[in-house]
Amino acid sequence: MTKKNSEAEGGDAKTERPRERIVACALDLFHRHGIRAVGVEAIAEAAGTNKMTLYRHFGSKDDLILECLNYKGRKTDETWAELETAHPGDPVSQLYGLVARVAKFIAEDERGCDFSNAAVELTEDNHPALRVIEAVKRRQRERLERLCEAAGARQPGLLADTIVLLVEGARVSRRSVGTAGPCANLARACEAVIASFGVRPRDKLDPRLSAADGRRLRHA
Repeated sequence: MTKKNSEAEGGDAKTERPRERIVACALDLFHRHGIRAVGVEAIAEAAGTNKMTLYRHFGSKDDLILECLNYKGRKTDETWAELETAHPGDPVSQLYGLVARVAKFIAEDERGCDFSNAAVELTEDNHPALRVIEAVKRRQRERLERLCEAAGARQPGLLADTIVLLVEGARVSRRSVGTAGPCANLARACEAVIASFGVRPRDKLDPRLSAADGRRLRHA
């Protein structure tokens, strides 16, 4: 795992405790290679520790998978909080800001959503991670519906489902045909759909807010 990736997920590797290093390395390796392709030996080696230490902190690989997914869920919640801070009391700008962030993420990261990837890999019906994935996805969708409603959208539930389907489709397209494919138009497609549900178009927003959002996205 590179220093950059380590710092992005869990801070400076030199100051991390073993458990933190294990989680940070598992997050990175699972994201880049997939859950099934990465064994505990590789995670322990990347974390500068051993299997005994790993199993002392996590009873099994499944326990480590759960910890990683729960961590990702908390990071997702932070993204919503950041949007609220960036556009306080302005659900319309929050909605368009969310679309911009998701489109930027998909364009920059070919591996896509860790929750969706895990759901595909974990084929056992009773795997505990599937409950975590479902809970996070449901929470995201419910928050999106509330945001659509606050933004004044007609049929906010239908708009939320439409945005979710566009995003999930863009992730698959990004993986299969790259950034020059349909995913390049994700933001524009979402904005058109949002406007069609009665939310004022993005170009009608205060230009100062749009510029500020752009700066935040460039430095995210």
